[in-house]
Amino acid sequence: MINGMNIGIILFLIGIFGMMTNKNIIKIIMSLTVAENGVLIFFISIGYVIGGQSPIITSDVTNPVDPLPQAMMITMIVISLCLTALSLTIAAWIFHKYKTLNVEDIIDDRL
Repeated sequence: MINGMNIGIILFLIGIFGMMTNKNIIKIIMSLTVAENGVLIFFISIGYVIGGQSPIITSDVTNPVDPLPQAMMITMIVISLCLTALSLTIAAWIFHKYKTLNVEDIIDDRL
């Protein structure tokens, strides 16, 4: 069955696979972003309720949606953006110093 939780898990696994198999730092950062988005989709889909209503407590609300996953994921989006910006800055510094973004070439230069 295709739902948000399954898609989130698949995206997370694709991102982890990309981080383990790529040698280019930019591709590793892109894979990290895919994995982060998989976690984001997974947790947002956990908070989804079929037929749910906004969690404003009134007399006619019978099936409220939990707002905590959405609030946590807004925070995760900001943290993910900062992590990606920092990673790209470090990648630019590495390219400036080693003239390559290939992890194996950088390791060979250091030895």
